[in-house]
Amino acid sequence: MANKITEVTKESWVLSTFPEWGTYLNEEIEATVVKPATVSIWWLGCTGIWLKSEGGTNILCDLWCGTGKRTHGSGQMVKGHQMMRMSGALKQQPNLRTQPFVIDPFAVKDIDALVVTHIHSDHLDINTAAAVNSNCPDAKFIGPQEVVNIWLKWGVPADKTIVVHPGDEVEIGDVTLLALEAFDRTVLVTEPNPEVILKDKMPQDMNELAVNYLFQTTGGNVYHAGDSHYSNMFAKHGNEHKIDVCLGAYGENPRGITDKVTSVDMLRMAEALNAKVVIPVHYDIWANFMADPKEITAIWQFKKDRLNYQFKPFIWQVGGKFTYPDDKDRLEFNFDRGFDDVFAIDNDTPFPSFL
Repeated sequence: MANKITEVTKESWVLSTFPEWGTYLNEEIEATVVKPATVSIWWLGCTGIWLKSEGGTNILCDLWCGTGKRTHGSGQMVKGHQMMRMSGALKQQPNLRTQPFVIDPFAVKDIDALVVTHIHSDHLDINTAAAVNSNCPDAKFIGPQEVVNIWLKWGVPADKTIVVHPGDEVEIGDVTLLALEAFDRTVLVTEPNPEVILKDKMPQDMNELAVNYLFQTTGGNVYHAGDSHYSNMFAKHGNEHKIDVCLGAYGENPRGITDKVTSVDMLRMAEALNAKVVIPVHYDIWANFMADPKEITAIWQFKKDRLNYQFKPFIWQVGGKFTYPDDKDRLEFNFDRGFDDVFAIDNDTPFPSFL
């Protein structure tokens, strides 16, 4: 740490400041012993989670360690971007990252699998891949075909990768990972070559680009919907599988854009999946898609008695922990406020009634 202004550089500032939480959360997760018949997950921002089972299995899903816009540049959308294809917009999308980095990817260890839902760069991250590949030599890299193709391009060894399609199961320690159909229509209009025209052509094969996941654990089953939009098929998944907790990509869609699940459809998703808890994610990360998750709670309160909802919403905070079933009846997360040891020693103030 520099102690004179002449020793401070941009590089020293970056290294001493980022990630903003340092290794605080890494240490918390490592020290956590998951009780029998429970499962713990931590929200890492966007749709990124860390899942830890009672058997000590550690799974990273969709951890993204990148940024959004950093300059106004030309002020124009990159030609061929999925948002341009979706909407015909030309002006730059103001998608600034709004969350701090709560975990240090280069301090991760004991990861059994890095699991990714789909090809978009705020879910499939080269920094995370590099850190896991280096620090966790036995970790598996699991994703749909096009995700694995990108990992291979980046240099992830082929023998570490596992391609999954809907219906595939992978055993990871004491966790069974089940791949299911994804419903991410944005991914179907994602084509990196700006010269390729998608209009009047058959869409790409969703199963090669994106999947949803069900993490089956001894403490409960966690459904990760990636960036899926609402689909009637959620009810099929709910019929066929026991789902305790579901996570969905919630957000406030700008005019002319349909990319995130609305508050009403977050509740419909939970009902269709027969879930016990629904947790909105992704609304936190992009400045132009930010939403108030308490809208979900308010609509749930409005409808729960009439529709006899059998689930509850849980409003998380990035960096926070959720344990199922211990937290299934909580409606909101709050960080530990500390100071539970006040007056463990005599306080030191000018006189007793000073404060």
